[in-house]
Amino acid sequence: MMTLSEKIAAKAIELGFAKVGFAHATAHPEEAERLKRWLVRGYHGSMRWMDRNRDKRADVSIVLPGVKSVISLADNYFSGGHHSNGPAMGKISRYAWGNDYHRHLLERIEMLAACIKEMAPDSESRSYVDTGPLMEKMWAEKSGIGWRGKHSNVITREFGSWVFLGEILTTLELEYNDHAEDLCGTCIACIEACPTGAIAEPYVVDSNKCIAYLTIEHRGSFDGTIASPVDGWLFGCDVCQEVCPWNRFEKETDHPEYQPRAGNAEIPLQDAVNMTQEEFNQRFSGSPVERTKRDGLARNASALLRH
Repeated sequence: MMTLSEKIAAKAIELGFAKVGFAHATAHPEEAERLKRWLVRGYHGSMRWMDRNRDKRADVSIVLPGVKSVISLADNYFSGGHHSNGPAMGKISRYAWGNDYHRHLLERIEMLAACIKEMAPDSESRSYVDTGPLMEKMWAEKSGIGWRGKHSNVITREFGSWVFLGEILTTLELEYNDHAEDLCGTCIACIEACPTGAIAEPYVVDSNKCIAYLTIEHRGSFDGTIASPVDGWLFGCDVCQEVCPWNRFEKETDHPEYQPRAGNAEIPLQDAVNMTQEEFNQRFSGSPVERTKRDGLARNASALLRH
């Protein structure tokens, strides 16, 4: 007879998740201290929200009173294909080739939460996808999904680092997985390959130098010393993941929503500069590229054309 944890895991796989894991929802002050050190160094750049709700990030019982377990879920988004690396083309990070993962992933997470409620009517839960004061990468590690690589992304044995993460907090006591083992070893491929030297030290990224941060989250103009080595990246950057040896285990996703939209893996830079708001809306509605807005995309393209 299947245990409740086994039933939940089976349902998660049935719903299309690549991996599922369970962790005890205890407080982790060492992670709070790690975050504090990162913030003190100013490595969050202008992402001020990272400094909010630090108490909740360290202790999920503040988010959901009575919480006993964190269910971590991973979605494989690798869709095959590669950039052409044309000199007048702007590359888009692989995660943004298709539809915005937040909505699609959250829909299935909420379906799983509803199934759990049917299995255990007295339980309470909260569902998250890159929202709320949760340390997603930490919980992915604690639940055995994967480990944080030296580039700070979560790496799985089965799918490499091409995974989206989501969580369910629940008041249910479940059977917990072992903490994922760090299998990076002595490899520093990601550190050596970063075009801007954004990986300040193993496992620590300085957002102020990170191409993904600069082209997506950063507002305002680029500093001249940063714009030149962005290596053709118009939105986001995949360099540290592309060189990771664990990504030789990549498998193509089963989810059509993560497949590339026509022409959205890369864009002629001049087209991005000249794009009207209406054209931007038509092309990127429901896409992660909406995050940077039309003006941000044009700014990125202009910076690339200058160099």
